[in-house]
Amino acid sequence: MLQSITLGGSQKCGTRGELNTPTPNSSHDYSPSPFPIPVTNPFSFTGLRVFQTDFQIIFERDPAARNPLEVLCCYSGLHALILHRVAHWLYSQRIPFFPRFLSHLGRFLTGIEIHPGATIGQGVFIDHGMGVVIGETAIIGDYCLIYQNVTLGGTGKESGKRHPTLGKNVVVGAGAKVLGNIQIGDRVRIGAGSIVLRDVPDDCTVVGIPGRIISRTNTSRGDFLEHGKLPDVEGKLIRTLLDRIDQLEKQIQQIQKLPLSRCENDTYSSQS
Repeated sequence: MLQSITLGGSQKCGTRGELNTPTPNSSHDYSPSPFPIPVTNPFSFTGLRVFQTDFQIIFERDPAARNPLEVLCCYSGLHALILHRVAHWLYSQRIPFFPRFLSHLGRFLTGIEIHPGATIGQGVFIDHGMGVVIGETAIIGDYCLIYQNVTLGGTGKESGKRHPTLGKNVVVGAGAKVLGNIQIGDRVRIGAGSIVLRDVPDDCTVVGIPGRIISRTNTSRGDFLEHGKLPDVEGKLIRTLLDRIDQLEKQIQQIQKLPLSRCENDTYSSQS
């Protein structure tokens, strides 16, 4: 039963064609990669609009955000995104050293490590953020929510696209690891502490090590942040097995109470 809902079967997950991305250039050059999210100059009007979206989304998703000055000065996730967008633009212009230096500076100041080659859409919110690691070829769609200690990493030393691609409105719970060149669909919820190694279609909820799809429903805006209310599929399965064992034990007790001759007759009639 558990095998039928794992991410291992291609017939269960499939690959979302719309999330397939061209293989970027080698990790050792600074040429821009043909990512689906365009590179925006952070100092342009469009870049300011992206910053405004990053700023406003915090008030929508964090009930602890009370005033603009507090958010601007005290939210490390916002600081990390600001530094990353500058570093990513410099990276796309093939400028050496300075993108990595800004990335290192952001890691020192915020505890969030984002490679300058990573592509991040607008409205992304990194909540708390300490320990978050985002690899060079990772792609994060618009309005994703990432909690602390999340890793969007690779699985080896291969070059090219080797980090995950997240669709839009994805929630990645605290401590979750999404590894390898895999596609995570839109509105996917990844439970805290999960390790995801295979593609995930749209509107799925994934938990466990390795990650298993436990539900596939259209996630509305209202329960978008309710990632803590995840169904416990394995717990339900264990309870079902325990109930079945209890039924079998009762049947055995009933059989043991029957007279021996009646048991033999019942056995004979069942065989005939």
